Amino acid sequence: MMKITILDRNTITTGDVSLSPIEAVGNVRIFDALPAEQVISAIGDSDAVIVNKAKITDEVMDACKNLRFVGLFATGYNNIDTKAAKERGIVVCNVPGYSTSSVTQHTFALILHFASHADDYAASVARGDWANSSTFSYLSFPISELAGKTLGIFGFGTIGKSVANVAKAFGMNVIATVRRPVAFDGVEFVDKDTLFARSDYLSLHCPLTDDTKHFVNAETLAKMKPTAVIINTARGGVIEEEALTEALNRGQIRGAGIDVLDIEPMRPHHPYLTAKNCYITPHVAWGSIEARTRLVDLVAENLRAFEKGEPINVVNR
Repeated sequence: MMKITILDRNTITTGDVSLSPIEAVGNVRIFDALPAEQVISAIGDSDAVIVNKAKITDEVMDACKNLRFVGLFATGYNNIDTKAAKERGIVVCNVPGYSTSSVTQHTFALILHFASHADDYAASVARGDWANSSTFSYLSFPISELAGKTLGIFGFGTIGKSVANVAKAFGMNVIATVRRPVAFDGVEFVDKDTLFARSDYLSLHCPLTDDTKHFVNAETLAKMKPTAVIINTARGGVIEEEALTEALNRGQIRGAGIDVLDIEPMRPHHPYLTAKNCYITPHVAWGSIEARTRLVDLVAENLRAFEKGEPINVVNR
């Protein structure tokens, strides 16, 4: 049987999701997130390693001579040196599509925070404001309907399309920017400048690449409406964080719903902590129990396919 090392367990399960589908494939050693200097010894003589955020570098692969397979508990794979893996004949497989429903749901949780302020009202009630109110309701926080608003989507893959469908159900007008022309009912495709200029809510669903790094910056933020809100459940590096902080504090845009940062976990003095109307969640958009269960099952499927000599979801062919 294959010798398999699982890293980063505590980023995948708190005990609520079983890793048994992977354990059924081979002899498995399991570790929680480790310092980089301990990764090589943890992998040891394993044939396969499964990681979420641990970096599998050229140095790691050079030291772990038996390694033939790198699997990801993720869709993104920028923590893997795929070129070095290919040179060594190591197969790298990701898991696309497992978190679509979860990320779509969280995207609208962030959008609805700015539209309805339900959490702000609930906190107000908990403080006793309603009990002390002279009227049956009070409108301390602005409420706006999503119907008729324009949602801009940058990154029109599986998640972007799912977000578009939910937006249409809310009665929103949907615009999107794509690299290649596509046909999608009820979505207007526009250039990047138009996307920034017309969006009431701009939701990012693109991978982090050389082309998308700091795609949201001082120049592009200046094109947005002062009433606009930006939502990021993609990758933190897509946004130039200092520029967004400045835009929020100057009232250049209304707000930001952020689930991902350039460096995670969040640094103690991160600029977003001083930003006005910046609503932050700790990279949990993907993390529903259903999505994580699906993820483990698909990682196991990737391993079984590799073992049969018919690898799937390979990102370094």
